[in-house]
Amino acid sequence: MATTTSITTTYAGEAAGKYISAALLSGNTMANGGLTIRPNVKFKEVVKRLELDGIVKDGTCDFDDTSTLTITERILQPEEFQVNLEMCKKDFRSDWEAIQMGYSAHDNLAPNFQSYLISHVAAKVAQRTEQVIWGGVNGNAGEFDGFGTLLAADANLPQANEVAGTTITAANVVDELGKIVDAMPSTLYGREDFCIYISQHIFRAYKRSLGGFGANGVGASGVNSQGNNQDVNIVYFDGVKLFMSNGLGANQAIATTKDNLHFGTGLLADHNEVKVLDMADLDGSQNVRVIMRYTAGVQYGVVEDIVTYGITNTAND
Repeated sequence: MATTTSITTTYAGEAAGKYISAALLSGNTMANGGLTIRPNVKFKEVVKRLELDGIVKDGTCDFDDTSTLTITERILQPEEFQVNLEMCKKDFRSDWEAIQMGYSAHDNLAPNFQSYLISHVAAKVAQRTEQVIWGGVNGNAGEFDGFGTLLAADANLPQANEVAGTTITAANVVDELGKIVDAMPSTLYGREDFCIYISQHIFRAYKRSLGGFGANGVGASGVNSQGNNQDVNIVYFDGVKLFMSNGLGANQAIATTKDNLHFGTGLLADHNEVKVLDMADLDGSQNVRVIMRYTAGVQYGVVEDIVTYGITNTAND
């Protein structure tokens, strides 16, 4: 069955402008370096964890082996996904780009539209991947288990690292972020790559509070006495970097280090490769197919080094 094509524009001459679409939720977590990306994973990759206890002992004249070395592992197994679209060139002959299709009955999609379609499909996949990285559920079509799903089912997540969430506003965002900082393991606080991954909703609330109008605000005039005229892209809270991740749920946050979060895939180039196949020479039809195929999956290393906010874990009760 061909992809449903709905063209609601009217043809009134040559197109005067570029194609536009609704603003896409950008795949900003990977684009801004929020994860450790592990490419070239064909099937599975082991994320190993090494632990040592009691490594330092009182000195003696003899060699006396100390500590216990424990190696455990978590499996990163990317899953395969695809995009399959099919459209008929006939549907576009009365549209804006008709002239660019050529005058022959054996025509092609307009080059401008084809270029736009390729970039739009790739951007939509990036948006979807961003959402699935944090909240995906393997049982849903086109999804793998995201960090939120994995953490909610991990019995090894310490209860002290699980912070109950609430509806965050500019009035309470400072208190709620403070709860996350208070729950951080002391061994992680102060590390350069440690940050709090927050949803776009929390990020907006915090930036508004910087304008000085939150209940725990920073003065009536806000940061640098600029009020709501804030343009702060790199934001910290109590010395910890805040990383806005568009895929997180509205009132959710996860605090950990970048090297503890892993995204696995086969080839990174697969996430940007969209193929447009004109089927005319293959089956004589007027159809054009758009295909994309890639693999993706996530995994974390040390669950004890993660603090969650607004993610309910029923496995560690």
